[in-house]
Amino acid sequence: MGFAMASAAERAVLEEEFKWLLQEEVHGVLRQLQDILKEASHRFALPVGGTEGPVKQENFMLGTSSTDQVKGVLMLQGDALCQADINLKMPRNNQLLHFTFREDKQWKLQQIQDARNHVNQAIYLLTNRDVNYQFKTGSEVLKLMDAVMLQLTRARNRLTTPATLTLPEIASSGLTKMFTPALPSDILVNFYINLNKLCLTVYQLHALQPNSTKNFRPTGGSILHNPGAMFECGSQRYEVSHVHKVECVVPWLNDALVFFTVSLQLCQQLKDKISVFSSYWNYRPY
Repeated sequence: MGFAMASAAERAVLEEEFKWLLQEEVHGVLRQLQDILKEASHRFALPVGGTEGPVKQENFMLGTSSTDQVKGVLMLQGDALCQADINLKMPRNNQLLHFTFREDKQWKLQQIQDARNHVNQAIYLLTNRDVNYQFKTGSEVLKLMDAVMLQLTRARNRLTTPATLTLPEIASSGLTKMFTPALPSDILVNFYINLNKLCLTVYQLHALQPNSTKNFRPTGGSILHNPGAMFECGSQRYEVSHVHKVECVVPWLNDALVFFTVSLQLCQQLKDKISVFSSYWNYRPY
């Protein structure tokens, strides 16, 4: 039955229900969201000053089978790779290469840093109104939920969608200068987060001769480049001959993604409740 057909008694009941929703239930949902997102923020374990101690270091193994071309150990501390120890078996001559990060270097994982910043922004939006704050209209709540959901969606997207990079961008990245011994000119590496995994990609390159008859087509940006991809760096042209990707699950990233999903569902449920009332009338307080 549409609101125009509703009796005065029914209207009064609806208005009381809606008032309760705005004054009580909304704050209950906000508290719930704050608790979940604070848990998510703790999972990122980045120091924010105050009494927090140093962030613990976690070791992750890359590559497990005897046939793996790439094996290694990565040490993750919050949003930084503070050590990498990588063994690479070259397919063409079975030569074994060993690289580690230089003592004075660590590699920031911008995806983790950005995701946590978005979580903290969502928490800020939720805590910006104290418990005594009175929401006056449904649209005010919808606006807040949309703002929180935007931050949570961005946080999730930073973890689920690694950056697309061109091969020259990977070649000129500061990451190439982090290793000792220095990486040979025919090796490129890239680290990134994909969902709950920490990924390492190693590209082995083949230098194209200046008189090569191969049709040279530079490859655009991609998360992962395939063998046959070509690029130019300096005056030298290269082709990717082999690609090795190894990854390991980071359990706390998995937790964070679950927290994002649950929080987004809570926001949507509250929006849906508000919308049910809005479909009856545009609520105006007396």
